[in-house]
Amino acid sequence: MTGAGVLLQSGLLPQGMDVSFKIAPAILVLGMLAVFLLIGFVFRVADTEDMWVAGRSIGNIENGMAIGANWMSAASYLGMAALIALSGFYGLAFVVGWTTGYFILLIFMAAQMRRFGKYTAPDFVGDRFNSDTARGIAAVTAFLIAFVYAIGQARGMALVGLYIFGDIGFAGLSGYQAMVIVMMTITVLYLTLSGMMGATKNMAVQYVILIGAFLAGMYVVGWTQGYSTVLPQIEYGMLISELGAEFSEPFATASPYLWIATCFSLVVGTCGLPHVLVRFYTVENERTARWSTVTGLFFILLLYLGAPAYTAFGVRLFDVNPNTATTYAAEGGMSAATADVLVVVAAQFANLPQWFVGFVAAGGIAAAIATTAGLFITGSSAVSHDIYVNLINEDATQRQQILVGRLGIVALGVLTTLAALDPAAPIGALVSYAFSLAGSVLFPMFFLGLWWENTNRQGALAGMLTGLTIWFIPMINEVLPTYIGNGEPYVAALAQWLPAIGSALVGVPVVFAVTIIVSVMTDEPSLKTKKMVRQCHSPEPMGQQQSAEDVVTDGGEPLDD
Repeated sequence: MTGAGVLLQSGLLPQGMDVSFKIAPAILVLGMLAVFLLIGFVFRVADTEDMWVAGRSIGNIENGMAIGANWMSAASYLGMAALIALSGFYGLAFVVGWTTGYFILLIFMAAQMRRFGKYTAPDFVGDRFNSDTARGIAAVTAFLIAFVYAIGQARGMALVGLYIFGDIGFAGLSGYQAMVIVMMTITVLYLTLSGMMGATKNMAVQYVILIGAFLAGMYVVGWTQGYSTVLPQIEYGMLISELGAEFSEPFATASPYLWIATCFSLVVGTCGLPHVLVRFYTVENERTARWSTVTGLFFILLLYLGAPAYTAFGVRLFDVNPNTATTYAAEGGMSAATADVLVVVAAQFANLPQWFVGFVAAGGIAAAIATTAGLFITGSSAVSHDIYVNLINEDATQRQQILVGRLGIVALGVLTTLAALDPAAPIGALVSYAFSLAGSVLFPMFFLGLWWENTNRQGALAGMLTGLTIWFIPMINEVLPTYIGNGEPYVAALAQWLPAIGSALVGVPVVFAVTIIVSVMTDEPSLKTKKMVRQCHSPEPMGQQQSAEDVVTDGGEPLDD
């Protein structure tokens, strides 16, 4: 192993984690991955309807489970515990932000997006604002979101894989780096085969695995250590006095401004993520879209309500474990790598059987793969459907579209793998960058596009370009120095008021203002466009394969609300 590889491995290796090959967990995880590949093969795509929106045939419960699995990524299963472990109260901004956004989706967007009835988020932007340029910007943004978001998933899969398969470094790569390559290769293989139909069927299975593993780990760890009896979600408060001040003092690790900025960015980012919004296009009708949001939120809450308790158990076990309490005391406590797999190492520190710890680890891999599936499908659809078909080759056959889509998945896989070999931040932070991007660029276009019929092409273009600019400024100021520089922001004051993890707090109001002002100062959109917006709110039922444009084009007269 090269010197650089050793250095990277030491920086990313979780403290105290047993990095060795374990036969029972390995069999369990390999069996799980084989099931995913089998489901992907059985439900492999036959046409573009199946590739991008699963034939619009998914029901309420199944879509709710897919929303849960699609949403509860490595950032939720692993990263949320990590954020709370490292920052205490500040980490609750992620619990609040990642759930509150679904209420906005439920009330203002789920049914309306389904009635608009397109394939992808860029599809909505391009058709709503009658602009290929807007479609192109939205498609590039969707691809960028998928890339940034997926880096955290690759990191999570690799760290968990180290516990199960040990240090399998090869060709000069560390064990962590090798695991990134192996896990991403398996993920890309099954996605290129399955498309959205197979991915959705897999997500339902993945949800059962991840929620079962998480809740089992939380309850068993709590019970065996005497921290809980019946409801760990309530009873973990008994540990607060034994933990650090960051758990009992609200702003010990972050300012109130950063807490608000982070929480707000996660709320609006949730409403702008293409892989979340596409779930509303896969269902039969707007009623199913609404109810699947409700069921999805219920499935999500099962994990989110337990994450703080699991974190408290894990932090306490870390503090009293001889291997970590002494060896790493001089290093200032828990590292980011350890926090990122705290859910797994907590079960290990509790001296639970290897097969059980492997089951908990398998849940983390299932969570990461499920979200990566949604991300890669939406990212590749941006390349194939929105850029290739709509902007380059309008006469593309279905075979060509699917081929380009699969190449898009491979491209995303390669880029994500390269970036994840030496990630710039813990899982939760990496994912939050994508939320700030979605919130600043896409959410205002979706919300105004659905609720203000006078939003026009010029306003949308001005707003999206403004949002991209605001997002890139803190990324350059804070994230770039981790690769080029000493890791400190170039401008400290800018990082304080425009943080990369919460830049949407500034970006969203500015983008709304720019979009509205430019729309008012320029020509109104066409009557047909206005009728399409009204159709999104019409009480009249629509056909399963119909879009708002179909109704308007066929002479339908949607009612004004």
